Amino acid sequence: MARAALAGTVSLAVFAGAGAGSCAGIGSVREAQALGLVGTLRPAAQVIDADGHTLDLRAVNGKPMLVLYEDQESAKLNDAFKADLAHLAKGDRYRSSVALVPVADLQSFDFWPARGFVKDAIRSESKKAGTTIYCDWDGAFQRAAGFKRGTSSVLLVGRNARILFAFEGALGKSERDTVIALLRSEVAAEGGS
Repeated sequence: MARAALAGTVSLAVFAGAGAGSCAGIGSVREAQALGLVGTLRPAAQVIDADGHTLDLRAVNGKPMLVLYEDQESAKLNDAFKADLAHLAKGDRYRSSVALVPVADLQSFDFWPARGFVKDAIRSESKKAGTTIYCDWDGAFQRAAGFKRGTSSVLLVGRNARILFAFEGALGKSERDTVIALLRSEVAAEGGS
């Protein structure tokens, strides 16, 4: 019953491969609605995994960080982007050089017994994806990051802890290409330093 309803919620297996918002990117003067400004410091936000381990975004230093925040209804909005990332991450260079932070908005499942089923599903998907999927049970991460509920949010933070790209909604081809180019640039800069 509850496990079937959770499939979309835990489909955040970004780097492992998965099958009109406003954006902000390098060279752009537009700001993504409700997201931090390009060039500002990363959000002071914390998130936990299914086992209660905390990740503070401020603790990720010296490598680019890609945050993808989704709920059950918005999990498929950026499948094309996830496929692009899976293609990019075929080599170990990107897996080890990029801090991937997929976060599931689980506010709708923060009750017994659903929470236990969701934790099991998140653990299973994390294992399949080969990356930790984080849980936002109470909306604290969403509010700290400035994300809206009900849509997919993508945030790319550079090695210098500044926001390079912020977007809400389904990324179009040009936005996907922008994020991939920014990731490549950040990883290449790491190799050159």
